[in-house]
Amino acid sequence: MRPAEGPTLARFDGKANKGLDIGGKAGDPVLASADGRVVFVGGQLRGYGNMVIVKHNDTFLTAYAHNQKILVKEKDAVRQGQQIAEMGRSGTDRVKLHFEVRKQGVAVDPQPYLDGKAR
Repeated sequence: MRPAEGPTLARFDGKANKGLDIGGKAGDPVLASADGRVVFVGGQLRGYGNMVIVKHNDTFLTAYAHNQKILVKEKDAVRQGQQIAEMGRSGTDRVKLHFEVRKQGVAVDPQPYLDGKAR
C-alpha cells in the first residue's frame, strides 16, 4: 500500500532517484506499506535524514526517509497501514517522504508494487 497520501513529487529512475518522493505537510502520517519487522531506525545515512527500514521477508525491504519523528524502534513488528513515522524534511530541502523498495538489496521501481502489478 502507498505509505503516504500526498502527491508524487518525483518518480524512480534508478540513478538520481532510487525510489518515490511523496509530498505532504510536516507531521503527516507515514504508514508501513506491508507487514514486517523494523531493522533500522536512524539518521546516519547521508541524504536520507531520519529513516526507517522495514524487512518484509528474505527478498524485500522498504525504506522511509526524511521523517521528522519516528514512532517505532528496531525489532518492532509492524502491520500494513500502521503509522511508523511523521513526514518531515530531515536531510532534504522540503517536507516529503522518500520511499524505496529494495528487492535482494537492489532498489526497484516502487510503483508496480503499489499498483498491485508486481509482487
